[in-house]
Amino acid sequence: MLLNGADPAAVRQAAEALARGALVALPTETVYGLGARADDDAAVAQIFAAKGRPADHPLIVHVPDMAAAEPFAARLPASARKLMQAFWPGPLTVIVPRAEGMAAAAAGGQDTVGLRCPAHPVAQALLREALRLGVRGVAAPSANRFGRVSPTHAAHVRSEFDESLIILDGGDCEVGIESSIIDCSRGHPVLLRPGVLTRAQIEAALGEPLHARDAAAPRASGTLEAHYAPSAVVRLLSQAAIESALAKEVPKGVAVYSRTMPARSPELWRPLPDDARAAAHDLFAVLRELDEAGMREIWVEQPPSDSTWDGVRDRLSRAAAAFATGAGD
Repeated sequence: MLLNGADPAAVRQAAEALARGALVALPTETVYGLGARADDDAAVAQIFAAKGRPADHPLIVHVPDMAAAEPFAARLPASARKLMQAFWPGPLTVIVPRAEGMAAAAAGGQDTVGLRCPAHPVAQALLREALRLGVRGVAAPSANRFGRVSPTHAAHVRSEFDESLIILDGGDCEVGIESSIIDCSRGHPVLLRPGVLTRAQIEAALGEPLHARDAAAPRASGTLEAHYAPSAVVRLLSQAAIESALAKEVPKGVAVYSRTMPARSPELWRPLPDDARAAAHDLFAVLRELDEAGMREIWVEQPPSDSTWDGVRDRLSRAAAAFATGAGD
């Protein structure tokens, strides 16, 4: 059921569905999410079932503002507050100690919880209307089958689930890849998943350096080795390797996604933007497009090593790992 997110009556209908414990797909500035009220473990269980997602793989709880985040946290560490003040609403998730009895299913059973305040106006309208109806937060992973390419258009969501799902159409997602995730639960901030915010931006807001992820870090959304994978095999190659392979032959069913058009044209070529934010915006939509075109393999030029590309590089590395591990089958 596709609803116009710009229509207040549609937003109200979606909020009422959340309050009843139903699932709703909602737009955010990063990707579309599959949401359920975070304070209802039975409602949240429907997300795991619909996606085919392991119940111990935690979800992010979306809230309209910092005040709405506080009931979910046993405490908000100073580092989390700094990040909230600097980047909320926006594409950043903080992991904090979880309040007892709150969002246990959404947290995957951990004693921490991921919190985010999205910037998309439709998401904000939905969260505020839902809060008015008693829904304190919405747990929402990406609105796709587990491990697959995240959706950045309402049509992507519609292709993943049956027609009974309420989908609030908020247009094209501005950012295009999921939020940065910072663990603030253990006394020193740790980057668990990069996004479009750079390390320098985050460290400037914190006033201290980010620490490297370690074995004691809590589980977090989108951090499995293999993730974000289309049906086609994704291979990360240098531009020189792409040119060399195509010089030998032009294989059927192979698309190339690179910053420069290869000298010898592949079956399909799509331009990878030179700007990291533009590349993030396009990434999942292009992978879906090439998948739908029936491509057997997608050869992607390795992104630059510059830190602004960390989020794009992370998603592509995990998409390529799905083939290596068999998780994309």
